[in-house]
Amino acid sequence: MLENWLHFSDEVLEAKKQNKPVVALESTIISHGMPYPQNVQTAKEVEEIIRQNGAVPATIAIIDGIIKIGLSNEELEFLAQSKDVEKASRRDLPFLIANKKNGATTVAATMICAELAGIEVFVTGGIGGVHRGAELTMDISADLQELAKTNVAVVCAGAKSILDIGLTLEYLETQGVPVVGFETDVLPAFYTRTSPFSVNYRVNTAEEAAAMIRTKWELGLNGGIVIANPIPEKDALEESLITSTIETALKEAEENNIGGKKVTPFLLGKVKELTKGTSLIANIALVKHNAEVGAKIAVSLQQK
Repeated sequence: MLENWLHFSDEVLEAKKQNKPVVALESTIISHGMPYPQNVQTAKEVEEIIRQNGAVPATIAIIDGIIKIGLSNEELEFLAQSKDVEKASRRDLPFLIANKKNGATTVAATMICAELAGIEVFVTGGIGGVHRGAELTMDISADLQELAKTNVAVVCAGAKSILDIGLTLEYLETQGVPVVGFETDVLPAFYTRTSPFSVNYRVNTAEEAAAMIRTKWELGLNGGIVIANPIPEKDALEESLITSTIETALKEAEENNIGGKKVTPFLLGKVKELTKGTSLIANIALVKHNAEVGAKIAVSLQQK
């Protein structure tokens, strides 16, 4: 029955037939994370980076109720411009698919679809987590529960700076999710290379990362792994600047009663506005860097 819901692009289908490594990509960053035309340009450039590093990209989305594993240029353009694309997490998938709607997949939904499609590595910008003030609001991203149970390695620039990173790490520890620094001992925080927190373990090569990922799953330890890859130094923003900017954005969100799935897009948009666009440049740079590292890990993992 699963084949009724999944549709592979020709490129991804050919890769699976030839046993080539495939890297999953989310689509929320296209529909809800960046403005047009930077969103579609970045999506295409990220896909090309993955190809250049020996793997095949599979951008994932729900289009007319079908889980698309790999998108055409026309479908990327549609996601980039259409207002009829909902933000899709785990809870949303059954409704969107049953009602033949369109959805841009979050980290959680992309992990689910990647596992259904047999894809082991997923590249994104930053994972969701425990929101600031969650002790009152209980606002905790579904990404964390997905990481606890879905066998997909997630290459990211750490947790988004807008979150309570300390509580996010505590949650992941409770769920048994390793947070592994790629060439770093310190957890990156999306726009910045550092945060006040350490990673659980450090790896220095794609081969080391792949060996740990494969060992985890072969031991029957289900769930994902966070591969935290810092933004390149030349593109990173000042930690103090980002901290003050986020505080301002959070205050405005609270004053306007913005909550739920609208919080992250609002905060990212406000940070972009307050930093005069430099945060968008950083966002694009870190996703591209993650794509390079993720592709190399996927290639190595395929050989394990």
